[in-house]
Amino acid sequence: MPDTSSPHPQVPAADQTLRILSLLAGQPGPIAARTVAAQLGVPRSSVYHLLATLEAHGYVVHLPAERRWGLGTAAFELAGGYARQQPLALLGRTLIAALADRSGESAHLAVMTGRDVLYLVEERAPRRPALVTDVGVRLPAHLTASGRSMLAALPREQVRALYPDAASFADRTGRGPARPRELHDVLRRVRADGYATEDGEVTLGLRSVGVAVRDHTGWPIAALAVTYPGDTPQQVAALADLIAPAAAELGRRIGGRGASGR
Repeated sequence: MPDTSSPHPQVPAADQTLRILSLLAGQPGPIAARTVAAQLGVPRSSVYHLLATLEAHGYVVHLPAERRWGLGTAAFELAGGYARQQPLALLGRTLIAALADRSGESAHLAVMTGRDVLYLVEERAPRRPALVTDVGVRLPAHLTASGRSMLAALPREQVRALYPDAASFADRTGRGPARPRELHDVLRRVRADGYATEDGEVTLGLRSVGVAVRDHTGWPIAALAVTYPGDTPQQVAALADLIAPAAAELGRRIGGRGASGR
């Protein structure tokens, strides 16, 4: 009988490629190629060849200064594709509805996809303005509370790979970070507070508060956020305290860790 316990001999490269991606996805940050080779038991020459191929297709990024490799934007696209197939939306829909009800403001669920966030669920509160964050809409992650909460949960090296220079920063209202250093300062505040905010950086006159949701490895797989008119008196920390339990519950439902930093 054929041995079915090991990969087909004609596809060892495919097996090794998937193992490399899985290993990188489980790390708290980018790692060296020699670490990949040692942990997977793959010759270092093969690892370098596969990493170069993955880099060419955007699935990994090379950080020359650190001599390390991490997941690239195409890997985020895979995560977004999984999310679009409904599991996160189905699990999060009731939580978003309850969050909108408790806060009295519009609430939404988003995931990272490259340098954008993709909105999967939105619950608009009564008598609140229409938002651009409708289901299926993409917005620049560095401008949104949802995106900032997820970016702050990523390794700093990963953020540098996503935003290497000023050309990486899209603009909507003339507000928000436009350079890597400015984004670094924004994310440092997010990490300190445990939640992210934005004020008129997506739409003038609207503000948002967001909290990230992590999977079992600590990777930010989604974010929950509440958006409200800027002239409405709201306690940002109080809104974050409403969002955090919902984010934690979504994390539990998907077998993750829950809310980031809270």
